[in-house]
Amino acid sequence: MSVTAKELAQKLGISATAVSMALNNKAGVSTETRARIIKAAEKYGYDFTRIKNTHEHRGSIYILFYKTHNAILSYSPIFNELYDGVSSECQNAHYAVKVMQFYEKVDVLADCFSDLHISDCAGIILVGTEIRQDVYRQFLSLGYPLILLDTYFDSLECTSVLINNAQGAYLATDYLIRTTRQQPGYLQSDYSIPNFTQRQEGYFRALKENGMSPSRSIIHRLSPSIEAAMSDMLETIDRKDPLAKCYFADNDIIAIGAMKALMLRGYRIPEDISVVGFDNISESRIIEPSLTTMDVPRRHIGRTAAKLLIEQIDTKVVYPSKVEIAARMVKRFSVLRVCDKDAPAP
Repeated sequence: MSVTAKELAQKLGISATAVSMALNNKAGVSTETRARIIKAAEKYGYDFTRIKNTHEHRGSIYILFYKTHNAILSYSPIFNELYDGVSSECQNAHYAVKVMQFYEKVDVLADCFSDLHISDCAGIILVGTEIRQDVYRQFLSLGYPLILLDTYFDSLECTSVLINNAQGAYLATDYLIRTTRQQPGYLQSDYSIPNFTQRQEGYFRALKENGMSPSRSIIHRLSPSIEAAMSDMLETIDRKDPLAKCYFADNDIIAIGAMKALMLRGYRIPEDISVVGFDNISESRIIEPSLTTMDVPRRHIGRTAAKLLIEQIDTKVVYPSKVEIAARMVKRFSVLRVCDKDAPAP
């Protein structure tokens, strides 16, 4: 005898509503919970013919993660949130969502294109954090409705949804200057992507607008992983290189690695050195002291990309555009507030 949805909920210790949403492919449950429910339903013999399919399947929207360097796109929680945003919007429009990963060092682009051609692909959301312009041009030539996520090319007709990186870095750097009354240093990724280049622009603009000389900035180039950034920063400290009183970091991963190195060598954060990151990853809340950072609304970015793609599919008209989503500061405990009276976030 097959298990009912109510019985399945009891076995899993979760609500019947969550089980129903997962089984009926509706928004409202996380990707991890949905996968857990489907797996359990198959295990316990749930009768999937009970699910009413009142809407015609319109094909699949592919989220394609293009990777050239394993360090930048290896932090999966960020992209899980993007997926959740895309998925919720696509489900409302009755599109399935499928994920494809392409790693430039081992995969063949022609094989990727062949897989798309024999699939039910209705459109593509291309996560192009690391993608080059020449490669993106090849994706455009496929002829599928396409949205580029997390980067933009001025010379190509493309619709992109991305973070306003320069704005976020400007706000973070300006906040450091106002609160510490010091010239911020820069914890810079030694692997360059357009996002980091734009954050660098925002950092230097904040310095200039506060009457500070960019040439006097203390900059440390660190690897973009927590362990490697910590190792690089330890070498910097042990060489007795000059240290700034406060730092803006290209992302939270680099910021956390540097903070660990500084504390290991006896520096107090924020009493001796303040740090601001970018991305608001989960570890930024857990590290002690918790990291002041720029929050990126990743689910909203995913939903926005999906809406634009579905509109493109439905109208068959492309109006190339660039949509930049602003970052928001989350004040925690890694910045010494000399003159700022705002309370930090919990």
